[in-house]
Order: sequence, then C-alpha cells, then structure tokens
Amino acid sequence: MQTRLFRVSFSGELGFEINVPSHYGKALWKILFDAGRRFDITPYGTEAMHVLRAEKGFIIVGQDTDGTVTPDDVGLGWAIGKKKKDFVGKRSLARPDLVASGRKQLVGLLTGDPDIVLEEGAQIVADAAQPIPMDMIGHVTSSYWSPALGRSIAMALVKDGRALMGTKLFVPMADGVHEVRVASSLFYDAKGERLNAE
Repeated sequence: MQTRLFRVSFSGELGFEINVPSHYGKALWKILFDAGRRFDITPYGTEAMHVLRAEKGFIIVGQDTDGTVTPDDVGLGWAIGKKKKDFVGKRSLARPDLVASGRKQLVGLLTGDPDIVLEEGAQIVADAAQPIPMDMIGHVTSSYWSPALGRSIAMALVKDGRALMGTKLFVPMADGVHEVRVASSLFYDAKGERLNAE
C-alpha cells in the first residue's frame, strides 16, 4: 500500500499525518489504535484539536483571517521572502492600504474573569462607556476554554493590536460587557518544546 507520512502538526503537539488510499483508512486506524494501546493512545476529535491549536496561537485561515488579512497581520511576516526579486503577491503586499498603520492584527485576549468564554464574532471596543453606536476596533476570531491553562483564551483581530499588548479592552456580549487584556496569541508552550519533542 502506498503511504505518505508527514511530520506536521495542526495542533502544535508532536504529530504526524499518515496518508493512505481512503479504502485503507479503517484498517490503518485499527492497526494504529491496537499498536498504541500500550502507550495509552487516546483518539480525540476536532474540537480538542481546535483548542490545542489555539493554545499555540495556530490560526485557521477563514476563521482567524478574512480576505483583508495579510501574513504580517497574523504575525507571519517572517515567512515572506522579502529578499526575493519577485514572487506572486509581492505587488499586492506593497499596496498603501496593506502597509498603512491602523490595520487589524491578530492578538490574544485574556478575560478579566478567567471563567468567561467569549463569543466568537463578538466585537471589541476600547471604551465600554461610549454611547451607541460604539466604535468597534476588532472582533473575536477564536475562543475556547483551555484545560491546559485552566482558563479561557481567545484570539482576535484588533486595530493596531500588537501596539496594545497589556491594554484593557472590552467585549460587549448579551450577558454584559467583559473586560479583556490584550496578550500574545501564543498562550501555551511558547518555546515549542511539545511540538519539537523527540
């Protein structure tokens, strides 16, 4: 059977992806599960995978981004070959509106009450006392309860977000206005020791 093994990780944990023809999927699952019993292997679902990736600040394109977001906006500017003479998208990345100040940038949010899990899509404001309509400066893109941290975590696109580290902002929701602190979107395993384990 043709098999491809990839050392990749959606979750930020030490992981592999195994690609086989689809009709071998169930048989391979059983083989791997049986072989892993002595190591206490535990299957997990997509919700657990989403929490794990958010703890590491891993984005989901289309959830933590939209058509206006550039690699630099989500902290991936290092991945652009800026020294290359030309590449697909180079001209677009130099457009004045894509390099202007005030762009929304991906940041982490920590709620003042660690038990509050923010609603995904909730708007963010700098001043909770301002009259309606409020000036929205961003929105929550991902939000979860983190068992590893024992608290809620969220990622958000916020205007000039990286310049606001440590700043208090507010998230109005149906149950009230919640105070948040802007933080790094990398909440757990900052050195990547779990991802790079041997």
